[in-house]
Amino acid sequence: QVQLVESGGGLVQAGGSLRLSCAAPPRTFSTYTTAWFRQAPGKEREFVAAVPLIGSTTIYADSVKGRFTISRAISRDNAKNTLYLQMSSLKSDDTAVYYCAAGPQKALRDPTYAYWGQGTQVTVSS
Repeated sequence: QVQLVESGGGLVQAGGSLRLSCAAPPRTFSTYTTAWFRQAPGKEREFVAAVPLIGSTTIYADSVKGRFTISRAISRDNAKNTLYLQMSSLKSDDTAVYYCAAGPQKALRDPTYAYWGQGTQVTVSS
């Protein structure tokens, strides 16, 4: 079992920025593809961004490209893996619960990852 814990959500004005974090167990990044998804009320969970296990090319949904950046950090002792989502130029349409995900995923944009966090709420006020 891979436990993922998101943090950093909150209320922000349109045009503002926010950084989400996802704490993951050691070796998560060397074992799994990792990604961010979001789900707005009444809508399906949608892909935001992903870092594939193999290769260094990150991918983004068109709706966030140029505004959001996904990145990863590994502590020196490899005891802590953290996935980030830096969000800028936020819009009201970005309001959603944001989830981090990990898994042996081939279809990076599909919400079929093996492991999920509990989610963190992001609310953008206009």
